[in-house]
Amino acid sequence: MTTSTSPPDADRDMIVARATPPGAGGLAVIRLSGRGCRQTALALFRSSRPNFTDLRPYRLHHGHLHTPDGRRIDEVLAAFMPGPGSYTGEDTVEISCHGGPATAAAIVAACIAKGARPAGPGEFTLRAFLNGRMDLSQAQAVAELIAAATPVQADMALARLDGAMGRLARELRQGLEALRAGVCLAVDFPEEDVECLSREEFAARAADVSDRIRKLLEANRRARPFREGASVVLFGRVNAGKSRLFNALLGRERAIVTGVPGTTRDYLEETLDLSGMPVRLTDTAGLRETGDEAEAVGRDRGEKRVKAAELALFVVDGAHPLADGDDDARELALARTLGPARVMAVANKADLPPGDPDPAAVLADMGFETIRVSARTGAGLDALAAAMEHRLGAGYAPAVDDVVPNQREAAALSQALDELADLSRDIDSGVPYDLLGVRLETACAALSDITGEMTPDAVLASIFETFCIGK
Repeated sequence: MTTSTSPPDADRDMIVARATPPGAGGLAVIRLSGRGCRQTALALFRSSRPNFTDLRPYRLHHGHLHTPDGRRIDEVLAAFMPGPGSYTGEDTVEISCHGGPATAAAIVAACIAKGARPAGPGEFTLRAFLNGRMDLSQAQAVAELIAAATPVQADMALARLDGAMGRLARELRQGLEALRAGVCLAVDFPEEDVECLSREEFAARAADVSDRIRKLLEANRRARPFREGASVVLFGRVNAGKSRLFNALLGRERAIVTGVPGTTRDYLEETLDLSGMPVRLTDTAGLRETGDEAEAVGRDRGEKRVKAAELALFVVDGAHPLADGDDDARELALARTLGPARVMAVANKADLPPGDPDPAAVLADMGFETIRVSARTGAGLDALAAAMEHRLGAGYAPAVDDVVPNQREAAALSQALDELADLSRDIDSGVPYDLLGVRLETACAALSDITGEMTPDAVLASIFETFCIGK
């Protein structure tokens, strides 16, 4: 395994990119970092102050930016942050301009004409990592915070951006390194009267680290739906009110609702914030036999979504009994195939008298958790949302300050835990101390992966290439 951390390099070349999202906006920010960025900005910037001579650090300077041949591009604000106190750990200039795509592109082009090169995905954050401004866990937290769709996701990313995960990983590693140092002492000086831990105390201290790792892995397991989201799909026969229920859960008109059967011909998908859990909510076409090729394709696509969902909402018309027709047989067969563990029945149209026999009661007798709602009036929607939260684990949202490892970090923790499990068996079997030290060394290396201290360059490249340009 090769180390990927390199010492700060004052001679890194100059990179430039738009730091704000592409497209039109009120403002755009252009980020310039690396050797010579201050001089490049000065060559292009014309201050509105008559006695201006330099970009003083940590101040906003008002003026205009020009092309190298003197054409004015835009009125801007420029700020210079010297290294190592900047985001990247090296000299950085940020230029705020009006948010038109052409203006931002012209400023980037002007910087490139003066010697900068376009930054790659995540290259500014990569430089921050290489310059010791943040560890790898914090670097990934930057991308996660940018992508956060719910407050819970943002809180989890922010806790890791603060360095909490890296600090925990270092604490765990230091505990194991202390054990390894004792092992090395006993192995290197066997003839000396060196005080060494008993195997019982050695095992107890290793077990303490294992317990802390298990708690972190449990936090990862419980938080996974909040980080990755969950999928909920509505299915059922035509005119059961799926699209109206879809709109009611979203709180806005997203799906077209008419009294004409087969209005929904393909699935619709939107994100719903369910107590901090991002839920991919999908409305599907009714499961009916049809001679319309387009509707049949949409129905089959929807059925695949239902089978892949973590939770499927079987929507029925609660004002009419379940019929014996082919359409009802098909939807009921699908619900039974998936089973009550993955399907929740929703008896819609609760504002009308129930059918005889009552479909909600029939489905409950089959073992399905059944909720009565009226998508038209909103009755029962809170109960449905609560039931969905319970099914998906939304009630187990991490606290604001909880440290929750991401999947890469969880894999490293699992590797360390496996080594410690083998270590425990080796201790019980009387394996010599020098071989125990090998187990500890491997576990320490796995924990070092969390902060990036022992992460191969190829892995680093795969991590940072997922970042957006300009971050």
